[in-house]
Amino acid sequence: MSVLTEELRERIKAEFPKYPSKRAVTLPALHIVHDAMRAVSTGAIEEIAELLELHPSEVHDTMSFYNFFKDEKHPLGRHRVWVCRSISCMLRGGEELLEKLAEKYGVHPGQTTADGKFTLEFAECLGACEGAPCILLNDECHMDMTDQSASELINRL
Repeated sequence: MSVLTEELRERIKAEFPKYPSKRAVTLPALHIVHDAMRAVSTGAIEEIAELLELHPSEVHDTMSFYNFFKDEKHPLGRHRVWVCRSISCMLRGGEELLEKLAEKYGVHPGQTTADGKFTLEFAECLGACEGAPCILLNDECHMDMTDQSASELINRL
């Protein structure tokens, strides 16, 4: 039985004309699958490799190089919360913000809450130093965060 839906397969194939080789579609394919399934399972890696005419280990190597992707043992929650800990954010309370959020929601960075609602992670830099400390909530950057303002955003989810 196939892990990837026909829609996911077609979305991956639609990337082929945009790149010089199928191998170059590895990262976009991983993003497509990860966004849809909140993780990239071993079965998905094998099917991506088949589509791209690669060995599964080549797809796995790309996936494991980036902290962004989760596997089936550690799927993402419905929402992803990145707390920046660059030097700018650290100097303005980013580390403390991360600690307080971890304590409040009962998770360590990299873990997902028991209810599966969100995954808390740290980022080395979100590129919003002028608004330090900042968080990336799903795909939206929020600046000048405090534990209270970050908690309010998270609670709205």
